[in-house]
Amino acid sequence: MTVHEERTAALKGKTIVVKYGGNAMIHEDLKAAVIEDVVRISGMGIHAVLVHGGGPEIESMLKKTGKESRFVNGLRYTDEETMEIVQMVLCGKVNKDIVALIQRAGGRALGLCGLDGALLRARRIRSEDLGLVGEVEKVESGVIRGILDSGSIPVLSSVAYGMGDDEGHALNVNADTAAACIAAAMGAEELVLMTDVQGILRDVRDQDSLIKTVKAGELEGLKKQGIVSKGMIPKTDCCRLALEAGVKKARIIDGRVKHSLLTALFTDESIGTKIEN
Repeated sequence: MTVHEERTAALKGKTIVVKYGGNAMIHEDLKAAVIEDVVRISGMGIHAVLVHGGGPEIESMLKKTGKESRFVNGLRYTDEETMEIVQMVLCGKVNKDIVALIQRAGGRALGLCGLDGALLRARRIRSEDLGLVGEVEKVESGVIRGILDSGSIPVLSSVAYGMGDDEGHALNVNADTAAACIAAAMGAEELVLMTDVQGILRDVRDQDSLIKTVKAGELEGLKKQGIVSKGMIPKTDCCRLALEAGVKKARIIDGRVKHSLLTALFTDESIGTKIEN
């Protein structure tokens, strides 16, 4: 039995949550490769859940409306006007574009945001002034399971249903965090974060210093050494969150490489960083 056959057999009937964003959403050839990978994975009898961002599209729309972006510790400050644009772009345009691409590639997809069926319930972050930005407190995993059971691929955007003082209002949620919470709630086998970097590099100036495998318990030490820094910190935090909740593996892979998703899951090629307990 080949490595591909062994891994296909091991993953059959299991759930993989993929966070899709960055350059892989912008460049047409990369976009087509990701969609093809997801459709192939689903066709193997593996439950693929696609959670997407859409930062560049949001940025473009904000510029068209003459509104400036503002970030606080890597999170987009979201006032009422920005929230309307985020909801319009993520739920209305990006989500449905991805659904159409999957179906054109021969798959079946159903696109939802966290407001649908209160799929993602979130409470506003109060520790910092971020506006309408929330943390996921509950995932209605039954809604996602229903889509998977129907033979479709769930395509989910990270606009959440507000709780508490924001009951029923839309809250903006970081897509990496949303993917980790969904993976945890689904008891996923793997969480895969597609990014615009190779993975965790021991030296960011040396592309050959990729850390191929790391234990979740080692991540804090890598932070203290400055190896995990800046934008990699929230990504590794999301991976650790998922692993602590029972997800078996988490991967940070380079979405700029065609078919990186299939390569990471079904071959022995060293692509990205795998994080395990």
